[in-house]
Amino acid sequence: MLDILFQDTHLIAINKPHGLLVHKSEIAADASEFAIQLLRDQIGQRVFPVHRLDRKTSGVLLFALDPETDSLMQMQFMNHQVKKLYHAIVRGFADESGTINYALTNDRGKVQDAITHYRRLQTTELLIPFGKFQTSRYSLLEAEPETGRMHQIRKHFAHILHPIIGDRPYGCNKQNRLFLEKWNHNEMLLHAISVEFHHPYSHQLIKIESPYHLPFQKMMQIMGWTDE
Repeated sequence: MLDILFQDTHLIAINKPHGLLVHKSEIAADASEFAIQLLRDQIGQRVFPVHRLDRKTSGVLLFALDPETDSLMQMQFMNHQVKKLYHAIVRGFADESGTINYALTNDRGKVQDAITHYRRLQTTELLIPFGKFQTSRYSLLEAEPETGRMHQIRKHFAHILHPIIGDRPYGCNKQNRLFLEKWNHNEMLLHAISVEFHHPYSHQLIKIESPYHLPFQKMMQIMGWTDE
């Protein structure tokens, strides 16, 4: 059963687990389960995803329950009227805050502007040797993408040399191997923590928050951080 975070007569949101595709995709022909189908079967009616999350990204995923609401919410996303926040555990000590303005090339070869704002929430230094260093450093970052390009947060954090733990192919293979060998962890540590928007009919400000899944919670505890 999918974890339903919010539901009314027009909208529904779930806490998507890591590894679940939103819908069928040619680039993931191995998948047999999809959020659209699982949620449709769970609530007994059609659902329309108003935005997307990567297969490897967990967290808030919002659906409309009818085509009109879908259209209205799509407009909000296109007009940058929806605030989306993500949490990520990355390699190294990142700056306290910053903006990454770095254009990205999509799968059709088109170069697109891409902007991500971030702030640092936590840091830790574990007594685990890594490469030429005697310790391993990590940061918990909160990211707010201003644009919505494919794999934007993943590519942007890799660009500033703070790749997300568990990310492939943009992450650090040596760090990913360390997490697998040390803690049996191989999931990407990127979680859509909240979505904030105005309801398309009542115009009420809605904020939907999503708790971390167990693998993310486990790594937060290992890092010595409280569950934000």
